[in-house]
Amino acid sequence: MILLEAVYLAWATTKSHSVYIFFLSLGAYLFVLYRLYSIFCTPYVSGAQKYLGRPTRSLAVLLGSGGHSTEALALVSSLDFDRYSPRTYIVSEGDTLSAKKAAALESLKKPGNSDYRILTMPRARRVHQSLASTPLTALRSLIWTLQFMTVPAITSKKRFADVLLVNGPGTCVALVLVAYFNRFWWLDSPRVVYVESFARVSSLSLSGKLVRPLADRFLVQWPSLAQTDGLGVSQYRGCLV
Repeated sequence: MILLEAVYLAWATTKSHSVYIFFLSLGAYLFVLYRLYSIFCTPYVSGAQKYLGRPTRSLAVLLGSGGHSTEALALVSSLDFDRYSPRTYIVSEGDTLSAKKAAALESLKKPGNSDYRILTMPRARRVHQSLASTPLTALRSLIWTLQFMTVPAITSKKRFADVLLVNGPGTCVALVLVAYFNRFWWLDSPRVVYVESFARVSSLSLSGKLVRPLADRFLVQWPSLAQTDGLGVSQYRGCLV
């Protein structure tokens, strides 16, 4: 008799725990659905839009090495520096050349001005790096991005940038993911503008395919890449670089 009572109590306790876990899981599932719907199915109002009276917008731009850096700097050079200020240039570890080019552009556009900064970000994946070790370096990039984009938004309500401009290097995926991580938790995050590389004529880059569903504006430089489907809208605006 005592054994039966013990078995019944154990069953009742297990059942109550199962019910608790079920409703907890259901609540978490519904919360995630609600946030995803809010993010992807309703217009995003960034910190920049909340203060439309401000004469300036802060800008962050990722400078990938080589051609990506050249194209990104060409995009930035066409902007009004009085309007897009301050500016943050993000370069990859070891890419001192891109940092020097950014400083040279600043000296050319705004001599004597110091209204910009250059940040060095760990690479998500190095050239010829094995796939087995890629998750570790990608994690470093994510942690770095959380440190600069998420932590200040929590601790001091400080905005990383109003606009985040990226154009294709793989490291940009970490930046875009963290921007959406901020949005998921109602933290301020930049609007994401992705400009596909001019070298991509007939197909999107891997980074472009990953970022396209997330970017607020996704621009391509060849008409053959312009399309609208369930993964987003690719807008053709002619040659931008």
